[in-house]
Amino acid sequence: MAIEIERKFLVKQLPVAELQQALVEQIQQGYLIRESEREVRIRRKGDLFYLTEKKGAGMTREEHEILISEAMFDALWPLTDGMQLEKARSTFMLDEHQLELDVYQGELAPLMILETEFTTEEQALAWSPPWFAGPEVTGDKRYKNAQLATAGKPDNG
Repeated sequence: MAIEIERKFLVKQLPVAELQQALVEQIQQGYLIRESEREVRIRRKGDLFYLTEKKGAGMTREEHEILISEAMFDALWPLTDGMQLEKARSTFMLDEHQLELDVYQGELAPLMILETEFTTEEQALAWSPPWFAGPEVTGDKRYKNAQLATAGKPDNG
């Protein structure tokens, strides 16, 4: 069992200078199961394919992830119809923290969300977000990827 501790923020303006050294990857993900405190998704990230289960809500959640084959991803993808999203993820370092900036595509554009993970809740709560981070949406269910994939962009997103 792995524990994921992360915080998420809306981004209104791209941090151009900070993104110059970023690794950018295209991500497709679809949801097989969406329950109030549990979700199971498949993801294509570059040339890799994953099956992930997440449990819980808020800043700290349980996460299980395994690599799957492209054939398995392709077989499962149709089962996620109506529960899919695409985004470009830029991963970069800033002040010794790895940040991920997701720029959503399709009907979710121009939504941008910044997230970073921590090893403890204390670290997460003590962290000051960078200048380009807008309102925090860590506990806002409207900004969970599973919700975005099914309900679309929130009105104020």
